[in-house]
Amino acid sequence: MSKILLWWKFDGRYMHRDFIHGVKNLFYWFSIIWKDRNWDHSFILQMLAHKLKAQAKYIGGRNFHTTAKRDSEIMLTCVRLIEKLDSGYYELEYFEYHESDIQFEPTCKSSDLIEVKINQVFEKFDEYFAKYPLIYKRVMNGEGWLKIEDKNDKHRIASCISHMNHDRAKKLLFKLMERNIEGWWD
Repeated sequence: MSKILLWWKFDGRYMHRDFIHGVKNLFYWFSIIWKDRNWDHSFILQMLAHKLKAQAKYIGGRNFHTTAKRDSEIMLTCVRLIEKLDSGYYELEYFEYHESDIQFEPTCKSSDLIEVKINQVFEKFDEYFAKYPLIYKRVMNGEGWLKIEDKNDKHRIASCISHMNHDRAKKLLFKLMERNIEGWWD
């Protein structure tokens, strides 16, 4: 009998609130769970972003501890990084600095084979390199996947910079979480 009384004193009398909170969670997570699949990392990132948004709103709104607003800002920074990683922002950013015309033509040897011809319409890679001067310097010093013979190919240099930026954003996201996640509670 004493176990039942202890249960009621600490947990049982709050069952109605736990039930209501659980039902609210079902509605809150329904769209994310419905779209969830097991074949891609982006679904994990979407769940993480959804959770961080909710937690940032909760902790930042209650403001119960001295660093609540700062914690909320860091969480929202993580959400923005997740959205940029998930959309491929850094990997595709260099496409804004050039345009190419791609043509598919059958080869003269066989009608089944197709030859791809790429004609560059314009390129502003120097502006892209100026946007990330330190990363450009690192790429030119041999970091990344760029080979020595590719150092005159601006397109490959820009591609290497974009991949390095994507990796940097990923590392920053998880470094922010590693340093702060245990303090994100109310």
